[in-house]
Amino acid sequence: MSDDALADLAAALRETESYPVDRVANRWLGEAEAVAADLAASDLPDAVVHERLGHVEHLLSNVDGTGSEEADALVERARSLTAAAIEQYEE
Repeated sequence: MSDDALADLAAALRETESYPVDRVANRWLGEAEAVAADLAASDLPDAVVHERLGHVEHLLSNVDGTGSEEADALVERARSLTAAAIEQYEE
């Protein structure tokens, strides 16, 4: 997993801000985006990246829908990127 992939994850989550998103979903997405942005900007050990990606995965698991088809597609992309990154950073 490259730094670009972590940046893509952060970008997908950040882009959800462009759409009208349910208030509850927005809270989870905001927290996930903050963690993903930190991962994209930091040079952390693989074990720490893996752990924090687990947090992103958990946060995204709480999003049942956003109320926006476009944002829902971005959330699905973020879930896919997160799963791939978790696999890459497994210990």
